[in-house]
Amino acid sequence: MGTPALDAGTAACRAADPPGIRHSARFAVTSVVSPPATAYRPPMGTPPRPARYAARILLTALALTGCSSSAPSPAAGSASPSTPTPAPPVQVCTTLVSYWAKETLLGTKWSGLDWEQKGLSNDQYAIHEDAVAAGRAEERTAGRTKALELIDRFVAQHCAEQGGATGG
Repeated sequence: MGTPALDAGTAACRAADPPGIRHSARFAVTSVVSPPATAYRPPMGTPPRPARYAARILLTALALTGCSSSAPSPAAGSASPSTPTPAPPVQVCTTLVSYWAKETLLGTKWSGLDWEQKGLSNDQYAIHEDAVAAGRAEERTAGRTKALELIDRFVAQHCAEQGGATGG
């Protein structure tokens, strides 16, 4: 029914089995192969070789491009490019208050935050509230686009008058 080598192996296995073991002619195990004990397994958490290789190439490329002198050199007397200059308080006030006043007028998801969560000072919050009130009045008479433009002008004027409104 099968190959002679398989039948001979099955017969030898049956002879060595203790009594009471039944064998099926359909299933015969010829050998069991286990993985070699000398296989290298990296420690857990170690990225696979291709990932480590790619990371090494990326770091090398970043190091080489970071050291190049392709950026123009700063002019004499100018601030170095690594030292950021802070924005003037009036600009910060105008940008911040105008943004949150528009968000409030539009009724967006984040417009309900309080003044501290929005990063406003007490004085900036007062400008915010006045700008929203003026924007709502303008929206009723001239539409939303005009109201948003009014908020920008209103906030810029009041932040400039109060020097950035950083008090309170």
